[in-house]
Amino acid sequence: MSISSYYPTRALELLRAGTQNPKAEFRDGQEAAIRHIVEGRGRLLVVEKTGWGKSSVYFIATKLLRENGMGPALLISPLLSLMRNQIEAARRMGVRAATIHSDNVDQWSDIETQARNGEVDILLISPERLANPRFQAEVLGRIGHAVSLLVIDEAHCISDWGHDFRPHYRLIEGIIQGLPSNLRLLATTATANNRVMDDLTDILGSGLTKQRGELGRPSLFLQTIRLPSQAERLAWLAGVLPALPGSGIIYTLTVRDAHRVAEWLLERGISAAAYTGQSGDARIGLEQALLKNEYKALVATTSLGMGFDKPDLAFVIHFQMPGSVVAYYQQVGRAGRALEAAYGVLLSGTEEANINDFFIESAFPSRQEVEQVLAALDRSDSGLSVPALLAHVNASKGRIEKALQLLSLESPAPVVKEGAQWMLTAEPLGEGFWQRAERLTRLRREEQQQMCDYVALESGHMEFLIHALDGEAQGYTPPDLPPLSSTVERSLLDAANQFLRRTGFPLEARKQWPTGGLPQMNVKGKIPEDMQAKEGKFLCHWGSVGWGDDVRKGKYTDGVFSNSLVVEMARVFSEWSPEPAPAWVTCIPSLRHPDLVPDFARRLAARLGLAFHPVIERTDDRPEQKEMANSSKQARNVDGALRITDSTIPDGPVLLIDDMVDSKWTLTVAAYLLKKAGSGEVFPMAIASTTNS
Repeated sequence: MSISSYYPTRALELLRAGTQNPKAEFRDGQEAAIRHIVEGRGRLLVVEKTGWGKSSVYFIATKLLRENGMGPALLISPLLSLMRNQIEAARRMGVRAATIHSDNVDQWSDIETQARNGEVDILLISPERLANPRFQAEVLGRIGHAVSLLVIDEAHCISDWGHDFRPHYRLIEGIIQGLPSNLRLLATTATANNRVMDDLTDILGSGLTKQRGELGRPSLFLQTIRLPSQAERLAWLAGVLPALPGSGIIYTLTVRDAHRVAEWLLERGISAAAYTGQSGDARIGLEQALLKNEYKALVATTSLGMGFDKPDLAFVIHFQMPGSVVAYYQQVGRAGRALEAAYGVLLSGTEEANINDFFIESAFPSRQEVEQVLAALDRSDSGLSVPALLAHVNASKGRIEKALQLLSLESPAPVVKEGAQWMLTAEPLGEGFWQRAERLTRLRREEQQQMCDYVALESGHMEFLIHALDGEAQGYTPPDLPPLSSTVERSLLDAANQFLRRTGFPLEARKQWPTGGLPQMNVKGKIPEDMQAKEGKFLCHWGSVGWGDDVRKGKYTDGVFSNSLVVEMARVFSEWSPEPAPAWVTCIPSLRHPDLVPDFARRLAARLGLAFHPVIERTDDRPEQKEMANSSKQARNVDGALRITDSTIPDGPVLLIDDMVDSKWTLTVAAYLLKKAGSGEVFPMAIASTTNS
């Protein structure tokens, strides 16, 4: 590939067009990186802090290469759907950028045609596209020979040691090994310690130049505050946010907490919204609103991460402790990129240890899950789809998909996907798979402890992060900002506790039987509307602050639910006031706890002034639903497990009571049987939901 000419004046012109700043100048190292790429000086690894401007480097280099008559660039990035503002900057430079990812499937065909016709300057793809045979043949196969530059964004995702390892990034290693030695290659990341750097050096090949910038963020004032309860942290946010200038991001570990915190802030008159992986098409609008300072804060999971850029973000607050220093450094580093001073505050509470433990323990499938998947595939001559595997493997859909994905990316791979079907190959699963899982699990535990050490700091927070990332902290000076108060107003704390003890959440009925139906009940497909339960209610979330604790104590310590729960359930029922009004009450029985739910339902019925009729009984002893890990298993676990007693079904609508609801199959089957036996409308009501929705 011929050497291209670098024109400094043109590069600066492109930078100013992209940033819309006629006085913009290159940051330290930016111009050197662009020159290195354009002049073809070999492969380059750039490790620079968030906000340094890595996207400017590869977009300007792409434009200069195209103006030198060279082919398009190919960029591989894990979160393309969040790169909207960077792509807009590229277009201002005159760079024709196109993306192919899971959120724009309807545009793939047009984009692929444009790429083949030379109408795209840089094609941005997710790493998952590399596993798609059609994409490899019809797109890469036709433009691959002309590609002048390969960019690997967030390159730490390649490394096993990286905090955010992405399985499909393993495919990049094979691609790199097959590249011509003189093909321009740029890898970028903001989070690579020495261990990741060494790993990337091995993967990216010989002749690699490494450019590593300073890690210190002189505009960022870091602080940690330990507030054990969620009520304390909610109260703290409500007390502090109104006085903070500008807008920012509040990170939570779970989707439920993102919605909960956003709802609380809104009720306190603070403009906020939840941003999660479930936000779907609303994400673009939420991002734009934050960019325009229409929200005081977006309350986000890690879905608002790599790819989002708001230079004047005034604060980043974590509602709970993240699992690693590198993840925290990347997230908190979104604040203060174009400000003299900004806050990065880490709030820490009691629940975060359990949440992070869950993330660590669920990062890899268990041996039992893998054995069940492989055994099920071994019994099938034509392979099995994921929905079919759900009936054979006692694991969630997500766990099965993760197991298949990881197994398929082994080399050699023990499983392969053909269409929608997964099939075994002749290759056994090597022990190296489990050794890697154990090694990385140990690493995640070490990272978790490192974050605990960070939380305990009283000062030197940025220096701690720099050292943890193997950087040099000499000469770092924090901005001149006062620490935020760690105290909580009593009135706000009382209000937060009251907020967390709210009850009465919608319980939507199932409308479809599981794939394959329920053989003992002889039902499948859509549940007839007149045989479905109506929308119901559940009192609280299992394990939540307040009522959730009462439910746990009643079920596992006292063996009886308190009168307080009966009173609160009656209050929720009264506010709900379903129509047509239930005329009687029944409940889901249990052979393990035969008196627990009937006793509660009987007391509730008395308080509501309704008759209680225990017309449902168990046919046999089945495993508890919580032992069933996916919906298909849960549905089949209740198939034939319930029946209506010989007693006459009372007239009128019925209130159907259970203690716990998860998959909703037990309530769905019970409602179907009640309707089949001649009952009126069935309104389900549970004390607690064990789901995170």
